[in-house]
Amino acid sequence: MWTADKIRPIVTMTGSHQKTCVFGALCIDGRQFFRQYSVFNQETFLKYLKELRRKFGKIILFIDRARQHHRSIMVRRYIKQSKDVMKVIYFPKGSSEFNAVEECWRQGKYDLLVSKYYPKFEDFRHVIADYYRTRRFKLDIVKYLSRSVS
Repeated sequence: MWTADKIRPIVTMTGSHQKTCVFGALCIDGRQFFRQYSVFNQETFLKYLKELRRKFGKIILFIDRARQHHRSIMVRRYIKQSKDVMKVIYFPKGSSEFNAVEECWRQGKYDLLVSKYYPKFEDFRHVIADYYRTRRFKLDIVKYLSRSVS
């Protein structure tokens, strides 16, 4: 933001605590799968896992260690029941650089938030949904995963 020298900018704040959550997956063949939810909890993550499995069938899933991903009894039970079609590998703690989806979040944050204004939160949610539905991330998944072995 540019302002005149010694002039303090005025930023409008709504005081709203509304939030949204996006789960995302990238495949080695370039396919991607993003879903938006109103909360980030074990129920929404489980719903996302079921949708992911329905879309891709057999999968190897690399995920971080967010509490909703690995401490939830519901999620662990589902993963155990699905072990014939879903293998889960957790990234080491504090190793977001191995996760290619983190780059999607970084790009989205820049593209959707820098110098942008959304009059209503619902407008912002729709822009997020459109962005992740239409944006094609061209990331080398193998490059991200191989960082962990070097």
